[in-house]
Amino acid sequence: MKFPGEARQLQRWMQKTLLLLVCICALSGEVIGALQPETIQPEVAPTVGLTAQQARAYAEVLKMRPAAARALLRETPISAGTLLVHDCLGITELLVGQDSRRYDAIIDAQDERLTMLEKLPPNALTQYARAEIRLHQAAAQVSFGHEVQGAWSLRQAYQQMQATVKRYPTYLPARKTLGMMQFFIGSLPEGYRWFLKLLGLSGSVEGGLSNLRAAARQPNDFQTEAQIILALVEETYYKKPAEALQLVGRLAQQQPDNLLFSYLLVSLNKKQHRTDAALAAYRARPNGPGYLPLPYLHHMAADLLLYQGQYAVSRRENELFLMEYSGEHYRKDAYFKLYLAAWLANDAPAAERYRRQINAGGRTVIEEDTYAQRFFDGQLPLNRQLTRARLQIDGGYYQEALATLNGFQATASTPLRDRLEAPYRRARAWHGLNRLDSARLFYARTIALAGTAPYYFAPQSALQLGYLYQLEGQRATAKVYFEKALSYPKHEYKNSTDTKAKLALKELE
Repeated sequence: MKFPGEARQLQRWMQKTLLLLVCICALSGEVIGALQPETIQPEVAPTVGLTAQQARAYAEVLKMRPAAARALLRETPISAGTLLVHDCLGITELLVGQDSRRYDAIIDAQDERLTMLEKLPPNALTQYARAEIRLHQAAAQVSFGHEVQGAWSLRQAYQQMQATVKRYPTYLPARKTLGMMQFFIGSLPEGYRWFLKLLGLSGSVEGGLSNLRAAARQPNDFQTEAQIILALVEETYYKKPAEALQLVGRLAQQQPDNLLFSYLLVSLNKKQHRTDAALAAYRARPNGPGYLPLPYLHHMAADLLLYQGQYAVSRRENELFLMEYSGEHYRKDAYFKLYLAAWLANDAPAAERYRRQINAGGRTVIEEDTYAQRFFDGQLPLNRQLTRARLQIDGGYYQEALATLNGFQATASTPLRDRLEAPYRRARAWHGLNRLDSARLFYARTIALAGTAPYYFAPQSALQLGYLYQLEGQRATAKVYFEKALSYPKHEYKNSTDTKAKLALKELE
């Protein structure tokens, strides 16, 4: 076992997994239960939950209005619910702002809350709050480079959650968060199993979905969060975007002052290549001094404007992101997108300045940052037509992308990467237009041309062919392509591609 290399993989897995938990969990205040001996018997959970005042404070946390939440909490007696909402607020501010100067104070406050919870009478909410705060602590530790402590905190939180569900099987919030953790741990690639065994963690995709669905379908204090998590899982991993868009659209309409719901509406529309709808949601988002700054919204808006060819405005949005954001993730991606905006606008001096900045800071944990760093390290010039077509496809402008691709002509001196990207982009454009025969033809052509080239075009083509044949009921052919997607050893988006292919194979079973 080459431990140094695996240690780096482990670090990236811990960061990626917990950062994903942060996006879904810390912003929506997930709560879980506490570790108990294996011999305890199940109990029916008493009627326990947030008080009306705690619920109002928690609603302000979800709206990302910290001052309003704190004002309500000052009038709330200390209890498990109060401590929980306080921690949801603190971890949200830390992880959204990514300000390392606040890290030690947040960890100390979490330790103090855990000590206070140990002195309270045990019930479902108390146990739940203890483990949720421990999960928040794991997210903070991993996000700020303390992976060993974070791994241990994650183990504690997971075991506490399992024990809480065992003791309080009807307490739905605990089933929600257990389901979330079961799903993400169960969907990890096989290469991480040694580490999971070392920590004593055993995930389950099926069990996780079952628990999430139970919490999403039945009333409880955190039903909305369960519905959001389930919808995002099904949209991301099972190609079911309609339910997620409908849910988040309804929530944003019901609470137009909720910044979290607006963020989710922008993000989902962007992922579904609905640029106009995403920009409309971005411009309609609630704003003002009472809201927690959410710099990543500027980064998303910069992408959307880049898709439309609004290069100057896109640059301004990414510059705002970099100015307001204190974290290390997405910085390389932001400079890469700034490079693209300047380069496509024929501003060569600015493009070169942004290109150099890709290598100057930030980390390569997030796949987008890894892609940006590979671009810098490879020093392979981008093709203007292919780059513009890619951005148009990402934005949902499929006819325009096909017209752009007609201007690309490969020659004997064309780099292999460009010769592979051209048919792949055509496949994506035809796929977006629902011309599936044409899409299949170009996906297959990409795979045939690629061989074992270390680019993502062939594995992504295999994954998309698997989805297409799965939808048509051709399960055996779909299985072949999902397995082929897994077979490529190295490419820019291997982790996410492998996870999706693995889950698709489970669904075929």
